[in-house]
Amino acid sequence: MTAITAAIPAILFALPLAAAEPSPVPAAAKPAEAQRPALSYPIVHTGVSTFYDEQGSIPQPAKTSACYRQDAALPYNKPSYTDNGDGTVTDNITGLMWQQDMGAKMKPGDAAAAAKTCRLGGYDDWRVPTIKELYSLILFSGTTPHMNTANPDPSTIYIDTRYFKQPFGDSSKGERIIDAQTLSATPCLGKTKAGSESIFGVNFIDGRIKGYGVKPRGSGRPGPDRGMRPQRPGMRPERPEGMRSEKPWHFRFVRGNTAYGKNKFTDNGDGTITDHATGLMWQQADSGKALDWKDAMNYALNLKLAGHADWRLPTAKELQSIADYSRAPQTTQSAAISPLFKTTVIRPHGTPDYPYFWTSTTHLDGPKGNAGVYIAFGEATGKIQDTVQDVHGAGCQRSDPKTGSAADYPKYLGPQGDERRVYNYARCVRYAVRQK
Repeated sequence: MTAITAAIPAILFALPLAAAEPSPVPAAAKPAEAQRPALSYPIVHTGVSTFYDEQGSIPQPAKTSACYRQDAALPYNKPSYTDNGDGTVTDNITGLMWQQDMGAKMKPGDAAAAAKTCRLGGYDDWRVPTIKELYSLILFSGTTPHMNTANPDPSTIYIDTRYFKQPFGDSSKGERIIDAQTLSATPCLGKTKAGSESIFGVNFIDGRIKGYGVKPRGSGRPGPDRGMRPQRPGMRPERPEGMRSEKPWHFRFVRGNTAYGKNKFTDNGDGTITDHATGLMWQQADSGKALDWKDAMNYALNLKLAGHADWRLPTAKELQSIADYSRAPQTTQSAAISPLFKTTVIRPHGTPDYPYFWTSTTHLDGPKGNAGVYIAFGEATGKIQDTVQDVHGAGCQRSDPKTGSAADYPKYLGPQGDERRVYNYARCVRYAVRQK
């Protein structure tokens, strides 16, 4: 059992673990299984083909430019799917098979049981995906629709709707367009929003990972740290009693490649870490200082480490691949990353915390392309009722303006008062193994 699956609360993680790939239920005909990839955890490309600087889209820059080493320049693992014609879709890069149509929303407490009894395509080994499995489907070629759009175009969101059915929020029920989040089986450690217990999900309408509250504030067992007991790294998170939500959510079931999302790190002893599951080599330390997006891109361009000069900022999906969802400041007093990595301790609000980290990926949450994706390896803070708190959980993905005056930040935006910092940290990456 991995650290990821070990982190799933009992209410969601109710499926039996098998030692080998389960056999399908007998049927007259089955779609061909995708061959297991050479890498057990290949990172699917973000789908971005446009180049951007800190202001917006640009023509393809020179290869010597810092802005060249971003998503559009990376040729590997381009998204590829097969519609099996039976309500399932195979991801040809990851080897995962997905439910094409999520159907009706359901409560988190019912999702694992529904997956266990699902016989879609004649298979009996469906499961609720981890956040790493679910995030493999996101495409940052998408754009966030305007909240007041009457008939949003499904072809422009953050999942390939040629293969997957993705609803919008139902305005007749008082929902916003973006209220169509898909939950995973991965819990958000600690508490968010002043006491809520949350499960991570992906919003394929607005392009984010957040912890979504599934238990009312103030319920469950109290503890010394915002209601949860401190834990040692690697421990199974404390199981919240009766963790149920009155609100139903979308769930998209998955099967196949049970190794997906499991890192295989090696400390190379030269300031680098290789993940043999993804074929990526990582900078062991971080930038050690906060940078805006352009300076972070230049930092990567100029990095010379372990005899290599081809370092770059990771894409959103690459950086999320090294997030460790069994670790968080509230519960393990650490960043949400393996302790093999060195992560700067910051104190933006007085207590020890860990940075947001830039990616090369542009987030089209607006028409300009001037926002960059980051992963929060510490608390994903926001301000609610004048109190700064963790609102979305360590390991969430949001975005910041790529540039701005340090004197003007932090700022707080949106219903949860998401903290915008602009000056975030960098951890660089390079290919260690040839990708597809």
